[in-house]
Amino acid sequence: MSAVAEAWSAALPEIRNGVTGRATWNALNVAKPLAIENGVLVLGLEHKDRELIGHLNAAAVRRLIESEVGSRVGQTLSVRIIDGTTPADWERAKRKDQEAERLRDEAREKMKAELQAKSNWETVYEQLSRSFGAMQNKTLPQNRAKFLEEAIQTVVETRQQITERDDLSERNFARCLERVAQYTEVPAGVIAHMVMTRTGEF
Repeated sequence: MSAVAEAWSAALPEIRNGVTGRATWNALNVAKPLAIENGVLVLGLEHKDRELIGHLNAAAVRRLIESEVGSRVGQTLSVRIIDGTTPADWERAKRKDQEAERLRDEAREKMKAELQAKSNWETVYEQLSRSFGAMQNKTLPQNRAKFLEEAIQTVVETRQQITERDDLSERNFARCLERVAQYTEVPAGVIAHMVMTRTGEF
């Protein structure tokens, strides 16, 4: 018998004494100790007994299991209940955990990139407003031409820095293009073409 099975077998009578209810007793009786890894006691239930998981996950029952088994193995434990009663089932659960964590990491990175892109475009948008506000003789075409060149360069540099080209990023990019178009009275499509030509998108 493995160490985890021995600890579970030794702790089970005390755990039963501390709980009430036939369903909870049934859950304890059919639960299979599979492993203790990284401070986690893994208990498995066969698929047909899945409805009993809630009884094992009850806070009072979990604390009792953690305390009784933990005292016998000499470490602080938390309980994890999985679907399945074999080591292969535990390995499958761990693979699912890894995949879920990978997807969470991807989602966090995407959100981070989106926020960064939004922040960058917000900065450009405000910078364009400040630059135009500080420009002297705004009605002179030559001054508007200078502003246009500086604005396009600013937008190009930001466009090149942002690699996440999702819908949010594209909308913020368009917002800046429209701001340049508004200030220079050059069509937004022309501004977009000038920027995207310089960024190599055409």
